[in-house]
Amino acid sequence: MFATPVAHWFGRRGIHFSWVVMGIAFLTMLTSSAALGLPGAFLVPLSKEFGWSTDEISGAIALRFALYGLIGPFAAVLMERYGLRRIICSALLLIATGMVLATRMTALWQLVVLWGLVLGVGSGLTALVLGATVANRWFEQRRGLVMGMLTASSATGQLIFLPIAASLIQSHGWRMAVIPVFTSCLVVAGLAFCLLRDRPKELGLRPFGADPAHVDPAPTAWRPGFMEPIRTLFMASRSGAFWVLFGTFFVCGLSTSGLIQTHFITLCGDYGLGPVPAASVLATIGACDFIGTIASGWLSDRYDVRKLLFWYYGLRGLSLLWLPHSTFTVVGLSLFAVFYGLDWVATVPPTVRLTSAAFDKQRAPMIFGWIFAGHQLGGAVAAYGAGLTRTVMQSYSPALYAAGATCIVAAVAIFLVKRPAPAKAA
Repeated sequence: MFATPVAHWFGRRGIHFSWVVMGIAFLTMLTSSAALGLPGAFLVPLSKEFGWSTDEISGAIALRFALYGLIGPFAAVLMERYGLRRIICSALLLIATGMVLATRMTALWQLVVLWGLVLGVGSGLTALVLGATVANRWFEQRRGLVMGMLTASSATGQLIFLPIAASLIQSHGWRMAVIPVFTSCLVVAGLAFCLLRDRPKELGLRPFGADPAHVDPAPTAWRPGFMEPIRTLFMASRSGAFWVLFGTFFVCGLSTSGLIQTHFITLCGDYGLGPVPAASVLATIGACDFIGTIASGWLSDRYDVRKLLFWYYGLRGLSLLWLPHSTFTVVGLSLFAVFYGLDWVATVPPTVRLTSAAFDKQRAPMIFGWIFAGHQLGGAVAAYGAGLTRTVMQSYSPALYAAGATCIVAAVAIFLVKRPAPAKAA
């Protein structure tokens, strides 16, 4: 609607419209992932109001993690067929609907449908595959930087809205706490509808940094069917590298989004720390993650990514093993937030690099989509398993020990993947 005049306005000031598209993708992934992470702040208030146990609530909303990952490989097909704007707007409106309708729920099955199924599908349509699509279509240069920033937004968004939600829950009740994310979904959907275009050539532009002789491929150059992700999965499953990457990324989700993101506020409450300071610690983790993920992308171009992953998983595992023995003061948890947050999703750039090196260029993004599905399945297992542990054993400690131990295993297992060739200098 307004894309052409806005692109000309930026062009006259020496700013390529690709950065506007990247900004919309950044806000989309930030907002959708914020909705994905928000239910972690509602475990206690939902339990108090409806009498549901922690494992019942955790099991219901664990579905969102699984769908967030499993839909990713198919989201690429939908974006190719129906365009970025339609998919982004549909996904954000779906998320907004699920968030606001949940304020009227009265039964557990409604929680499963709204915050499990609807939220999982909506967020899955705007997962990392959106970032990869924008980076590949709109940028010839700075793709690594763009992908690092979009990846960081996806993880950071899951955490930065939590302090606001915790404060609103404390002062106005949990229903009011969905308003910021609901409003953000509508605002970003409006921006996407007005400004977003699928490809640079629709505005008479070339991708950022492209050679003047660059010819943008026709949108119909690759029209994958809905069975293409399944065929790609069967092909990749014959490779040992796929299963190592799938397994280690499963551990990544097990030790981050499913465990800490979902249960950290409740865990701190068990030790006497209120929801607002606990959510602030999560926001600190999100801020550190933003820095750590971008730095990880820079390091991945210069060092053996297997060694980076060894340190990421190993240090994360040690921090989780230490957490039950921490003092759970704001100072102690702030140190944990910095130490743990710097590698929250710092594993993504090295894992993408290993995937690209192990598989052909055309199929690598979709294969990474399936590896990312492993990440979210790990998150779903941890979300439910940690809730069950707290219900049965009245403690999160066994779940923290298990996650820490699997991180140590993943740190060692990553060396089973062949070292990729050194990256070419830009």
